Amino acid sequence: MDPVIIVGAGPVGLTLALALARQEVPSVVLDEGPGKDESRPARTVVLREDTAALLTRLSGAPLDRLGTRWTGWRSMRRKQVTREVVFDEAGEPSPLHIAQHTLTHALRAAVAAEPLVEIATDSRLDTVEQERSGVTAHTRGPNGTWWRGSHLVGCDGPRSTVRKLLDIRFPGRTAVERHAVAALRTELPWPGQALLHRTPPWRMSGPPTAEVTARPLPDGVWRLDWLLPPGKDLVTPELLVNRIRETLAGWTDGTTPPYDLLDTGVHTVHHRLARRWRAGRVFVAGDAAHLLGAFGTHGLEEGLRDVDNLAWKLAPSWHHGPHEALLDSYQTERRAVVAARLRAADQVLPLLRGGGGLRGMVPGTARGHDALLTDGHLGHGPLGAPGTYADSPLAPRHLEHEIPVDTPPGAPVTDVRVTAEDGTFVQLRSRLGRGALLVVLIAPGTGVWDRKHWVSAGVMPRLAAAVTALPHPAELLVAEEYPGAPAHSVLLVRPDGHLVTALSGVRPADLYAAAEATLGGKDPEKTQTETETEEAAEAGSRAR
Repeated sequence: MDPVIIVGAGPVGLTLALALARQEVPSVVLDEGPGKDESRPARTVVLREDTAALLTRLSGAPLDRLGTRWTGWRSMRRKQVTREVVFDEAGEPSPLHIAQHTLTHALRAAVAAEPLVEIATDSRLDTVEQERSGVTAHTRGPNGTWWRGSHLVGCDGPRSTVRKLLDIRFPGRTAVERHAVAALRTELPWPGQALLHRTPPWRMSGPPTAEVTARPLPDGVWRLDWLLPPGKDLVTPELLVNRIRETLAGWTDGTTPPYDLLDTGVHTVHHRLARRWRAGRVFVAGDAAHLLGAFGTHGLEEGLRDVDNLAWKLAPSWHHGPHEALLDSYQTERRAVVAARLRAADQVLPLLRGGGGLRGMVPGTARGHDALLTDGHLGHGPLGAPGTYADSPLAPRHLEHEIPVDTPPGAPVTDVRVTAEDGTFVQLRSRLGRGALLVVLIAPGTGVWDRKHWVSAGVMPRLAAAVTALPHPAELLVAEEYPGAPAHSVLLVRPDGHLVTALSGVRPADLYAAAEATLGGKDPEKTQTETETEEAAEAGSRAR
């Protein structure tokens, strides 16, 4: 069987390669560059709890030591602190802030040690052809050649060649926001805490949307971002140095502390969404499929969630043949989530950046605006929270014994401690990404007894038999508790960590029906997607 062709060797493409290898699917990564990444301290990423865990699980790299876990978050308006969060309190997960070149280097190291992944450097894609049995790609460069694959995934960024070759439209808005960026080594009054400062007092004469953020990195380095006024005014070195000096002085009572400027840049945020994310055996993911990033959100996070969603759906097709409904669900689920996030940003953009109007005069509005921005930065609410797949075509319908728990169907599960089949205690999230469904029995008291005393007692033998009979490999886990789940309830979890359903007890028929729905049900002999693929291939043959 031919490998999956991945176009693009950034964090999204490398993560997809590792995720497929975890499920014994080989891949070849086409890297148009020489395989080295330029060190840019001002180009960083913020990873929420789920995406940081995904990358740590796949790469095996000590990302917590390569980046910085923030100790807290502080929101300020003028001279007042409007919100302060301490991440080791109240269960608030701490974001991980890491330089993108550091992250990419860690992923490259993991890929280099993975025998199922091949990286082809200096290989720029220029042709894609597909038919019912596979995909053929041609690259130009010193090692230009033809590549044969089972599927192809374009993870090749905003100017995606894959998207252009497929003639997929990429509508949206350009330059939604612009930020001047600097990475510098200095000391600030709140070590380890990230800061959002709106309308700082030293910028009172400037635009009403003046805003600066400070995010800590390892070794005393900080990334500072200043929201720029609308327009295309040139950001000169003199302007940037003035911004640095006035900001540092404003935060340290009028005296600019010593600093070492490491890197600068201008970050322009675009909002775009590809019309299609799948065309036959070809897919797009990450920045090739969407661009977002206003209000503290990060496009890389959504790109990582794209490939986490896609990898477990490609694996059954690679191993066992077409699962068209399952593959179609990638576009349906992920595009809907990103579209909802872009709609939310478009709705609040006039409020947060408009700088006037009736809403600006309503008491309490400023505090509400600060809360919206903070949610985006911290991964909460419509601007920042991980998406749910409640309306997924894979969601089972009409389960007789389905019950509600604190996690709605389609949402990411809570990372509780579970007992694995070998009797060890692990976190639920550590079992994700292997291609198997997870079946979790909620059984209070099992944690204090050796597994051998309860594995053959009570409902366990019946549940184990039901799990064995499922239409897809599944792992049986036991948890002492789960938020909102009564004793002896059973949870079915997808390989990417989203809840399928919760059942009241061991219900083999409902469990089987839910698992079958999660795999896309029973595909007809030929789906509409297959027909379109064949027609496209025939049209391409006639053109040649």
